[in-house]
Amino acid sequence: MALSTTDATAYISGNVIDADDWLEADEAKKQRILNVAADTLTRRFPSYIIPDNAVYEFCAALAVAFNDTNKLAKQGIKSFTIDGVGSFTFKNGIPSDLTLLIPQKSYDLIGEANGVKLSRCRVGRSVR
Repeated sequence: MALSTTDATAYISGNVIDADDWLEADEAKKQRILNVAADTLTRRFPSYIIPDNAVYEFCAALAVAFNDTNKLAKQGIKSFTIDGVGSFTFKNGIPSDLTLLIPQKSYDLIGEANGVKLSRCRVGRSVR
């Protein structure tokens, strides 16, 4: 993989609808997000080729999940109010398992690159 924040920004700008959180992040945060996205996908799919675009899709999702407002939810804040602006209430926090944040588009791109069909849904056994 030849990942770069410059390439990620170009991809996200042209292909991701909710790109604001990525575009507004500083370069250091973009690099951290890129590193975590690549590492998470590599660990989740160790035997698959991970295309750069799949990582960039995940970067956009992580940028939203870890924006300034959502960080408050992760830190345990349930709601807050800013006088004259609005009130914010968080329904659920950010999951601690980052693989739950991988967008379906990343699954699709990895599947296409490897000739398999991948899905976010996992099938397993249940014991009663």
